[in-house]
Amino acid sequence: MTKEWYLEYEIQKNRPGLLGDVSSLLGMLSINIITINGVDDSRRGLLLKCESNDQIRRLESILNTMDHITVTKLRTPKLRDRLAVRHGRYIQRDADDKKTFRFVRDELGLLVDFMAELYKQDGHKLIGIRGMPRVGKTESIVASSVCANMRWVFVSSTLLKQTIRSQLIADEYRDDNVYIIDGIVSTRRGSDQHLQLVREIMRLPATKVVEHPDIFVQNTEYTLDDFDYIIEIRHDPDEEITYYKNAEEPRMFDQSSISGFDF
Repeated sequence: MTKEWYLEYEIQKNRPGLLGDVSSLLGMLSINIITINGVDDSRRGLLLKCESNDQIRRLESILNTMDHITVTKLRTPKLRDRLAVRHGRYIQRDADDKKTFRFVRDELGLLVDFMAELYKQDGHKLIGIRGMPRVGKTESIVASSVCANMRWVFVSSTLLKQTIRSQLIADEYRDDNVYIIDGIVSTRRGSDQHLQLVREIMRLPATKVVEHPDIFVQNTEYTLDDFDYIIEIRHDPDEEITYYKNAEEPRMFDQSSISGFDF
């Protein structure tokens, strides 16, 4: 049975013909290359396909004798591996919280691809997105829904105008929908009817994406442990994600200030 593998190696000395040597070795072992790309600095990633584990064991044994490369990964490909080969960089993951992934605005293409793959996975996901105003949160959710060929439904949002739904129409109840909830708008401005709809949607076997999950869990019965993934988007890697209006006015966004910001 054909199986896919992910090979990544670090280049110790980038001599001419190095990639050709690796490719020739794979050919001699009857291992097919699906995709190949540089991954971060001085690393190369390859998606491979072969018939047996013995081929991979022989490959690993030979690669470990080569002086100019060091094998860093040889495994069944994970989602992060596939995206690394596709985009030439790894998604940054929080060292302490493995379900938290970090992006900067320049990486929105990678983020959209990542979220689309999450939507398409078996099992429905609850995803939280943190980020400051105008960093691309809602746009990324919508774009990834398009990539995954799924319909998106705004339950609450401030993308074009403030949206606070109190009910859905019949054809909006679908397992293959992506439901978008703005945690600030829902909990600070939502009526009892709206909050009841949010609870109903949270029980649906469908993908839900909550912007500002920290505010959402502060004002509902849900906790961050309920989320399968937390995504953080920043304008730059050092940006602090805070819910204060600015450094000179250290107060939490309240109901009167929400409508003046594009979250």
